[in-house]
Amino acid sequence: MSHDESSRRIGSGATLKTRIGFVVELARRLHEYGTAAPRLEDVVNLVSARLGLVCNVLSTPTSIVMSFSDPTQDDDLAEITQVVRSPPGDANLSALCQTDAIANRVIAGELDLGEGRRLLRAVGSRQPSVYANIASVISFGIASAAIAIILHAGWREAGAAALNGLLIGLLTLAARRWPSFSPASEAVAAFLSTLVATVIAAWLAPLALRSVVIASLIVLMPGMTLTTAVRELSSQHLISGTARMMGAVTTLLKLTFGTVAAVQTCALLHIVPPQLDSSALPPWTEWAAVVAAAFSFAVLFKSPKRDYAVVIGAVLLGYSCTQLAGHHVSPAFGTFLASLVIGATSNLFARLTNRPGALVREPGIILLVPGSVGYRTLSYVFERDVLLGVDTAITLVTLLVAIVAGLLFGDFLIPPRRKL
Repeated sequence: MSHDESSRRIGSGATLKTRIGFVVELARRLHEYGTAAPRLEDVVNLVSARLGLVCNVLSTPTSIVMSFSDPTQDDDLAEITQVVRSPPGDANLSALCQTDAIANRVIAGELDLGEGRRLLRAVGSRQPSVYANIASVISFGIASAAIAIILHAGWREAGAAALNGLLIGLLTLAARRWPSFSPASEAVAAFLSTLVATVIAAWLAPLALRSVVIASLIVLMPGMTLTTAVRELSSQHLISGTARMMGAVTTLLKLTFGTVAAVQTCALLHIVPPQLDSSALPPWTEWAAVVAAAFSFAVLFKSPKRDYAVVIGAVLLGYSCTQLAGHHVSPAFGTFLASLVIGATSNLFARLTNRPGALVREPGIILLVPGSVGYRTLSYVFERDVLLGVDTAITLVTLLVAIVAGLLFGDFLIPPRRKL
């Protein structure tokens, strides 16, 4: 069946408004689940073409603009323009898989457009259960403790990071429940985490304070957002890439300010912890921590339960490639090779299973993204160590370019099934 015949078959019997309504709802859901602008726009254009529509779409981190026209008309002027306002999306792999499955069934003619739109709305209206919220808070604690061990910190640092992670998880739930608190949540989390770590180090047990703070805040650092922004800029999605980049920088500024404010508060109260280096742990603890972090990321990314093994395997694959390559080449080139493997593997997974490659791609690069490097860059600048801050910023840019280049080369090596 030709493309034009398929378009006529899928769109037959449906009004223009019905077809447009399905595409708009699909774009809204993809945006809500953290899909980058290039992928969202490509999917919307693909589905619109299959439904017999011409769509010009512009996606930014906070809005989507879609202009629709009917290709059967003589002119190409838009008949309907739809503007969707939405806050920046968060990764939700389970909902993304459901959205992808609904779109596939509609394109295959198994669902009519009205029912498909209803199902998409049902996916977007589901609220996390109490058990899901509890699991999310616990996963924040596990992720922070695991990252502390991956950063070669000791058991005491891991325990303090776990405590802070649980606190941050509770603050994250509070930000969802009270939207007015959300803009300040990162700064409050950084302030409380640094304050708790400093008090523990000064009064209970000496700690390697910097490692504890970075591990505690790692789940809030916008490393994935920075990576997505650079990829959007590299694909000439300049508006979305610039906006996303500035949003990530703003988040880093809030985290850095919260940390600096806590340090100054402790100094004012004469709470001065002793300086201490991390104590070495056995080598096996690092890989145990990677597995624990992978499991926590599967929960935090809201992965489908049947795909937990895929998500955990993707995290282990990305980290293993980085460690293996790091013994033979520079860290930046090792990151590039790991990203290339993850990008190609995610596309191969999508082709073999007919499911979104994001199940492999997003968790696979989570331990590669340089969120902590961006945080250290700004913290050095706040401490007036400008030269060290500039040096760290160069490292940040190098790692971001390496990750994006690896993903692009992966797409070239094995083309994606679709754009998800």
